[in-house]
Amino acid sequence: MSTEEKPAAAPRSLAEALRGRDDAELAALLRSRPDLVTPVPTDLTQLATRAGTRASVVRALDRLDLFTLQTAQALAVAADPAPYDELLGLLAGDEGDRAVSAALPGAVRTLREQALVWGDDDRLRLVRTARELLSPSPQHPSPTGLGPTVREATAGMSPGRIQEIVTTVGLPSTHDSVSAVAALTGLFTDRERMAELLAEVPFESLEVLERLVWGPPYGQVTADPATRLRRLLDRGLLLPTAPGTVVLPREVALHLRGGRAHRTVEPVPPPVGAAATHPPQVVDATAAGQAYTALATVEELLKDWDEGGPAVLRSGGLSLRDLKRTAVALDVTEPVAAFWVELAYAAGLLASDGEADERYAATPAYDTWRERPAAERWTTLAAAWLTATRTPGLVGGRDAKDHTLSALGPGLDRSAAPEVRRRVLTLLAGLPEGAAPDAGSVSERLRWERPLRATGGAAGSGSGSTGSGSGGGDDLRSRLARWTLTEAEMLGVTGRGALSAHGRALLGMPAPKAHAERTDRSPEPTGPGDRLPVHHRPAVPPQDSPAPPSRLLTALTPAEQAAASAAAARLLAPQLPEPLDHVLLQADLTAVAPGPLQRPLADMLGVLADVESKGGATVYRFTPGSVRRALDAGRAATDLHAFLAAHSRTPVPQPLTYLIDDVARRHGHLRVGAASAYVRCDDDAMLNEILADKRAAGLGLRRLAPTVLAAQADPAGLLEGLRQMGFAPAAESAEGDVLITRTDARRTPPRTAPEPVPEGPPVPDDTLLAAAIRAVRAGDLASTAPRKAKAGEADAGAGSGELPRTGSAETLATVQAAVLTGESLWIGYVNAEGAASQRVIAPVRVEGGFVTAYDHTADEVRTYPLHRITGVAELADDEN
Repeated sequence: MSTEEKPAAAPRSLAEALRGRDDAELAALLRSRPDLVTPVPTDLTQLATRAGTRASVVRALDRLDLFTLQTAQALAVAADPAPYDELLGLLAGDEGDRAVSAALPGAVRTLREQALVWGDDDRLRLVRTARELLSPSPQHPSPTGLGPTVREATAGMSPGRIQEIVTTVGLPSTHDSVSAVAALTGLFTDRERMAELLAEVPFESLEVLERLVWGPPYGQVTADPATRLRRLLDRGLLLPTAPGTVVLPREVALHLRGGRAHRTVEPVPPPVGAAATHPPQVVDATAAGQAYTALATVEELLKDWDEGGPAVLRSGGLSLRDLKRTAVALDVTEPVAAFWVELAYAAGLLASDGEADERYAATPAYDTWRERPAAERWTTLAAAWLTATRTPGLVGGRDAKDHTLSALGPGLDRSAAPEVRRRVLTLLAGLPEGAAPDAGSVSERLRWERPLRATGGAAGSGSGSTGSGSGGGDDLRSRLARWTLTEAEMLGVTGRGALSAHGRALLGMPAPKAHAERTDRSPEPTGPGDRLPVHHRPAVPPQDSPAPPSRLLTALTPAEQAAASAAAARLLAPQLPEPLDHVLLQADLTAVAPGPLQRPLADMLGVLADVESKGGATVYRFTPGSVRRALDAGRAATDLHAFLAAHSRTPVPQPLTYLIDDVARRHGHLRVGAASAYVRCDDDAMLNEILADKRAAGLGLRRLAPTVLAAQADPAGLLEGLRQMGFAPAAESAEGDVLITRTDARRTPPRTAPEPVPEGPPVPDDTLLAAAIRAVRAGDLASTAPRKAKAGEADAGAGSGELPRTGSAETLATVQAAVLTGESLWIGYVNAEGAASQRVIAPVRVEGGFVTAYDHTADEVRTYPLHRITGVAELADDEN
C-alpha cells in the first residue's frame, strides 16, 4: 500500500515507524518485549501506545545491557531528535573511541528493535517515556551525572539577569531572553570560545567546577557567595535553580568532560576469568561423584521421612528446629540441608500430606523416581533445580515484614533465579574445557548484562554516573550467581568448579569436540566410573543439542529440555559406579558395603541393620533393635539367614547367627493389643516378671487373667516401654494376628511439583507470534484504510481510529449493495463482551439479520449479527 509507495518518507511517530517494519522485525519486537502481545493489540497504533507506557518501558530498560543502557542515557541528554554523530560524540568523546564506534551500531539496533528508539540515523528519537525516566531532574538525577541545559536552567530567571550574564561573557545584548539563551548556549557548545572563556576564570573557581563535573551537578551557596563562586555565577557557568542552590549547566559539563556523557563507557562486556584449570576427565569424574552423592542424600532425606516427616508450620514451611534435625541427620550444615529439602520439593518428590495435623512426607512420585536408573534420577533433580524459582539461599533471611524465611515456606520464589542459573552455566560453558571461573568476574559480567537489576532500582532513580557496574553492592543477581556456583557443585553439574560434559548437555549444548575425541581414545580416569573404558561412553551427537546457540540464554521448551536431559543421562551413566549385589559381613556384627548397593539389597539391609558410617564404603551394624525391626516387617529368622548367606562374600559370622536366632526366639512371645492396651503371653512366668519390674510402674499394668495383662498406656507406648525393658513384644490386630509394619507406608496424596513463578509474560512461541502479527496487520488495515467521503465531508482520509456510525437502514442497504458489487467495506463491530473493533470485510450474503463476509482482519470467513455493526463506510477507489 502507501508504505511501499513512499519508502523515503521519514516516520513522524513510533506507530509509523512500526508500520514500516516487516513481519520478522515485528516478531523480534514482540519476542523481546512479550508484555506487548498480552493481550494482542488491535492495530499498530495501539501497539505503539502500549510500547510507550511506563510499566512496559521500565521492563524493557531493565533488560538492557550496560552499554545499550548508556546509549539510551546519552540519547536522553542529547537533542531531540539527535543525529547519530552527536550520539557517538556523547559516548566516545572528543578524542573518539574505536571500541565505542564499533559497538554503537549494535546498541542503536537493539534500542530500535525494542521500540525504545525510532527514526532514521539523522533523527534518532528516544520514546517519550524513556526520556522522562532517564533525563536529569532534581528529584531523579541522571545516571550520567549531567544537569539541565542552559535553556532549562534559565527558565525561571529574570530577563535582566540573563542579559547581565550575556554581557559579562562578551556577547552582544539581545532584545529578548530567548535569543539571549540561544547565544549563551552557542557559546558553551563552541569548544574554542568556551576554552577562551574558561582561561579567564581563576584556578580556585575551576576547582568548584571540577567537583561538580561528574555529578551530582547541584551545589549549595550562601546568600552572599564567595568571590570564586561569584565569578562563575556572573558568567553563567553556574546557574541558580532555587534559593541557595546552583547547578552546573549540561553544556558546560560536557565541555569539561571532553564531550563524554559518562565517566566510564564499557562497550565490551567484561570477560569471565578462569581461577583454575583441571583435566576434563577429572572434572567429569568429580562431577559424577557429586551426582551420586546428591542421589544418596535425597534418598536418605526422604527415607527418614518415610513414616511422616516434620510438621508444617501454621504459616507454612519447616521449623528451624526441624531444619537443624534434618541437617544433623544428613551430616551437613543447615543451609545445605535447606538446599536438599528444597530440591526434593522442586522435583515433586516431597510435599505436605494435607491432613489436619499436616506433616511433610514423600510423594507417590518418589517411589517411581527410585525405580529409575541413577542417571535419569539425577537429570530429574538437575532439571528441576535449573528451572525452579524457589531460592534455598534465602532461608534464614528476612522478608519485607521482617519475618524469617523458612525452608519449604512462602516467600522463597525469585523469578530471576532460573535466568541467572542458566546464564551462569552458559558463561562457564564459554570457558576452555576444564576451566573453573573466578566468581568475582562472573558477578561483574552479570552486572554488565543487567545493570539496573544490579542496582536494584528503576530506571532513572540512581544518582551519579554509571560506571562499570562494579561496586560493593551485594545485589540479588550476585548472590544468585554465588549460590548457583555452589549448588551446581553439590548437585554434580560442575566438578571442581568447571562445567562437566553432562552439565553442558543439560543446558542443551553439544559436547565439545575435544570431549568427543577423548571418548574415542583416552583412558578412563580413576574414580567412580573406573569400571568402564572411556570409549564405551557415548558422546553427545549433534542431534542431542535440542536448542540452537541463540536459545542458550533462554529457557528450553519442555521438548528441548527432555532431549537435553536424555543426552545428559547418556553422558553421566557410564561415569556412575555400578550397584553391587553383595556386602562383606564381619565378626563384630557389622557389614561393609564397598560401594552403592542394588535397590532390593539396600532396602532390606536398611531395615535389618543401622548405618554406622558413610564414605567410600558404608558400614552397617546389626543390633537387637534392627533385627527386631526386620522381624516386625514380616521377615522370619530363616529368611534373614538365607538373605545374608546369599549376599555376603564372606561367611556369615556365628555371632550374627546367634543374634538373629535369639531375637527371633523372643519376638512375638508377648502380644500387645488395644484395650486401652493389653499384653498377652502363654508364659505366665514372663508376665509375673513384667509385673515385678519397677520400670513397668508407669505403664499401669494389672492382671486380667493368668496370660493377660491390661495397661493404661496406649499400644504404641506399651510396645516402646516393654522394648526398653528388654523384651521383644509384637503388636497384634483385633483378630489376634501379628501386625506387620513397613517403613514405606507413609505417602502423601498425588502432588505435582511447584510451578515456577514467572518473571513476566512468557515469550510467545512462533505460532502465537504469527497469529498476533496477522491480527495486528489486519487491524491496522481496518483502522487506516482510506474511505470515501460522504456528502458534506471534505475528505474522509485514513481511518481516525473512531468506529464508523450509520443508521441500521443505511447499514443494511450498504451491505446489500456490497454483496452485489463485490466491494469491501470498513465496519465498526462490538462483540458479545462489549469489545469494539474495526474491520475490513467483503460481504458474501445477507439473510436473517446476519451478514456473512470474508474478514480481511481475521483472514477468514465469518458471520456477524447486523445489530452489532455500529456503522459501515465504503473504501476509497484504490482499495480492494
